[in-house]
Amino acid sequence: MKRSEIKSIIEAIMFSYGEPVSIKDLNLAINEELAPKEIEIMLDILIEEYKENNRGIHIIKLGDKYQMCSNPEYADFIKKIIEPSRKKTLSQATLETLIIVAYKQPITKTEIESIRGVKCDRVISTLLDQSLIYESGRLNKIGKPILFKTTDEFLKLLDIESLNELPNKDLVSQN
Repeated sequence: MKRSEIKSIIEAIMFSYGEPVSIKDLNLAINEELAPKEIEIMLDILIEEYKENNRGIHIIKLGDKYQMCSNPEYADFIKKIIEPSRKKTLSQATLETLIIVAYKQPITKTEIESIRGVKCDRVISTLLDQSLIYESGRLNKIGKPILFKTTDEFLKLLDIESLNELPNKDLVSQN
């Protein structure tokens, strides 16, 4: 298979899938004996091609996954045709909980409540509903409490590629 054909297949998968997709999953779909680095190079080439040609579509990197999205320059035009889904703004309690999960993950509801000093059932439910956190497993102790982590949606919300780009938590706690 030619490199240009593989690039086109990657592009078609990403467009159709709509969610962030990993290099490993792309490699499985293409079913070629390609090194993950080769697919990453092809993704980098696609990213540059979209930028150089100022296309209406971009490819963004979210941790170890990639996703196709619209070019932010054209957001005003898109808003005119698509009724925007209005997300509720996050309350202070929700933001505090989200920050705790981001810096302490994986973390249980009990640990969050211990840090905040109040019950967090509703706040956690809101964060789960908005796909900003997810249940990442269970702690191996009595009651098997659920562990929570942040999602790729959280990274997109903050416009960062990984949790390493979060401000140093020591700086945050000083303010």
